[in-house]
Amino acid sequence: MDELLGLILGEIAEFFLEALLELLAAAILALVSRALLGLFRGVAEAVHHNRVLTLIIYALLGALAGTLTVLVLPHPLIHHEHSWRFRGISVLISPIVAGLVLSAFGGVLRRQGKKVTPIETFNYGFAFALGMAVVRLFFAK
Repeated sequence: MDELLGLILGEIAEFFLEALLELLAAAILALVSRALLGLFRGVAEAVHHNRVLTLIIYALLGALAGTLTVLVLPHPLIHHEHSWRFRGISVLISPIVAGLVLSAFGGVLRRQGKKVTPIETFNYGFAFALGMAVVRLFFAK
């Protein structure tokens, strides 16, 4: 019973740490995209009108961010002896949480009259976090 409780608590902690890592990477991407928006305004406008392409771009950026985090943190954030039982649960849940948090942050910015970047919406934030989570699931050993 204690092993099962420890396993469940470990998975919950890993889920929160993965979500936090995804949110930090998304925040960095949002800051960079704000800084570069003026330089690439024409490209940004062309991509912005094609939602599928934008989703793919954010998923690929998430995969790139996941690859970078695997280079820096090559192991899972929490090590479990029997992680195969719940392996991959964070891939389902943490992108949803990241998308919700990014969407809420975008809502706050909108209410303040500030410009919102695409990653500060649920769909694109979710795509970014999903790309990152999938890479970490398969390559963090």
